[in-house]
Amino acid sequence: MSSVNAKNIDVVILCGGMGTRLKSVLGDSPKSMAKMDKRPFLDILIEHISAFGFERFILCIGYKAKVIREHYRSKKGKLEILISSEAKPLGTGGAIKNARTLIQSDPFLVVNGDSFFDMNLCRFIHFHMRNKALLSIALVDAKDPKDYGSIKINSADRVIRFNEKEKAGRSSIINAGIYLFNSEVLSLMPNNENFSLEYDFFPKIVSREFYGYLAKGLFIDIGTPERYKRAERLLKDFNALRK
Repeated sequence: MSSVNAKNIDVVILCGGMGTRLKSVLGDSPKSMAKMDKRPFLDILIEHISAFGFERFILCIGYKAKVIREHYRSKKGKLEILISSEAKPLGTGGAIKNARTLIQSDPFLVVNGDSFFDMNLCRFIHFHMRNKALLSIALVDAKDPKDYGSIKINSADRVIRFNEKEKAGRSSIINAGIYLFNSEVLSLMPNNENFSLEYDFFPKIVSREFYGYLAKGLFIDIGTPERYKRAERLLKDFNALRK
């Protein structure tokens, strides 16, 4: 497997969720469009990822799709932003399959649209290529893993257990919501139209070339009002430090 430049890797962002737990904060807005220091979270996420050289983004939208579509229709610049829309909820896995006709690169990056991880994505690419991985997942050591799944990797960084949002036990290593998929992964996914990567796919593919990349950096998600407020504060501090 030859070296790949980030410029040539598509980025699929999963941003179709309703954000039910954030209704008190967002009202009817899509979760990924939550305002952070007067900017949509999705804008901040795309800006961060593009800083590593990525230029082609595919947004998997569902709930309140028009809000996201209209926001990016007026955007100008060097980034190419494409839309993959789902008429009904398809889950994180179904959303990727729904976007497969737009995905041109091999491998391609997949990112959750409601979390932010300040990891080096170029190093993640090198890790994936060096291991000749079929699928690589970014991992982070969480201080409070109780609301996240339990993942175990061996000494060779192979994922040997993936339990999404079950009791994490002694493990504090969690899924950071960033993945590199080889195109072959699409043919291994369930036939169901609606399915979850975390519940229906990842646990069943641990016998394959599935690698975990443990990284350090600021990790936040905006899934609850408490996390949203924390993310707003941390991202403001993070951006201030970078200026």
